[in-house]
Amino acid sequence: MRQYTPKDDVQRKSPFSDRFFVSPTVPRLEISSDEIFQADLEKFQSKINVQDAYIEHTHLVIHINKNAIVEAMKFLSEELEYDMLIEMSAIDYLAARDGYELFYEMLSISKHKRLRIKCFLNKNESVNSVTSIFDSANWSEREMYDMLGVKVDNHPNMKRIIMPDDWYDHPLRKTYPLQGDEVASWYEVDKIFGKEARDIIGPEQRDPAAIDRYDTTRFARLGHEVPFDTKISEGNEPDTAISYQEEDASKIMKRLKPEESVVLKRRR
Repeated sequence: MRQYTPKDDVQRKSPFSDRFFVSPTVPRLEISSDEIFQADLEKFQSKINVQDAYIEHTHLVIHINKNAIVEAMKFLSEELEYDMLIEMSAIDYLAARDGYELFYEMLSISKHKRLRIKCFLNKNESVNSVTSIFDSANWSEREMYDMLGVKVDNHPNMKRIIMPDDWYDHPLRKTYPLQGDEVASWYEVDKIFGKEARDIIGPEQRDPAAIDRYDTTRFARLGHEVPFDTKISEGNEPDTAISYQEEDASKIMKRLKPEESVVLKRRR
C-alpha cells in the first residue's frame, strides 16, 4: 500500500517553491539512430547553418540562428515535406540567460515524423514572422507576444490576442505575480466604473475556484433558496422543505400520442 500523503489545501500550494525551476533534460540520442532524420538533417545542413542537433522524445531537434528562421521553415515545408506547423511558442529564460528560447513544432504526414526547430532570442530582439509560410502561425505569434512579450516583425496584425490592448505586462513571464498585483486586481473596476467606485465594488476575486454560498447574487443552495440579493450568513439560512412530485405511469401513458407510447413501452 502506498504511503498516504495529506491532501489538505493541496490546490493552493505551488508544486515548486522556485518559480524559475527548469526541468532536467531527458536522454538525447544520436542522429545516426534514425535513417530518416539523418537524411533530413544532411539536406537541411546544406542550406541552413545548424548550431546543434539531436533526437529527443522521438523528435529531431535542430538549433539554428533566429535570423534564419523564415528560410528554414520554407525549406522544411517545400523540400523536406514537413508540411504542418502544429505548435510554436517561447520559453522564459530571462532570469538565467536574459532572453527566450523559441520553438517551432513541425509534422510530416508522409513520413510520420516530428521535427522541432529552436532558436534563442535576446530580451530586446525580435524575430521574423513565418505567417507567409504557415497561416497557423498567425495566432500563435500573437499569443507569444501577448503572454511573453516576444516581438515579431512583419506580422499582418501584431496585437494582443487574449489580454486587453492596454494591459501593462505579459502574464506567462516567470516574474509576473501569480495572483496578480494591485493593477490587475483593480483593472476591470477602474476600466468600467472608474477608480471612484473601488470602495463600493471592491477588488476582483483572483481565485477562480472560490465559491461563497452566502453570496446570493451568484450562488443558490438546494433547500435553502432565498430571493435574489437577500443578505444571509451562516446560521440564518432559511430551511426550505424539499418535495418531489410523483405521478402514476398510467396517467402519463394516457397523455402520450400513440407513437410515443409505443416507444415508451419498448424502452420499458
